[in-house]
Amino acid sequence: MNVRNCRKCGKMFNYIQGPPICQNCKAALEKKFEEVKAYIREHKSAKINEIAENCNVEPRQIETWIREERLVFASDSPVKIFCETCGAPIFTGRYCEKCKKNQANTFSSAGRPAEGGAPAGGGDKRSGSGNKMHTFRE
Repeated sequence: MNVRNCRKCGKMFNYIQGPPICQNCKAALEKKFEEVKAYIREHKSAKINEIAENCNVEPRQIETWIREERLVFASDSPVKIFCETCGAPIFTGRYCEKCKKNQANTFSSAGRPAEGGAPAGGGDKRSGSGNKMHTFRE
């Protein structure tokens, strides 16, 4: 059993996964999320600081929900965050579309051998010089 103290209220709880907060604080945070979402629907031109002040939540928490893609803003919204790679303005998530595509291409090509080269893992297995362990004796 993994017992921790809640980051919000300090009470001990059985930690399973996710943010290290107890079930009561998770429920309160989810209620705040719904409140923020409703406020944004009613006040489409509100900025993060205004939303935070009127909903009694930290601006950093709102940014976290945006990065987690739980909140998405329209292109004409004053709320903007920036791509963590290139700094381009985005409306949700961590990366812009261009950087997402670059990362996807990088990941998909990671398992392929380099062009013109031998596959990763050593030399020609037929010659007997493949993956062998050598030890040194005195």
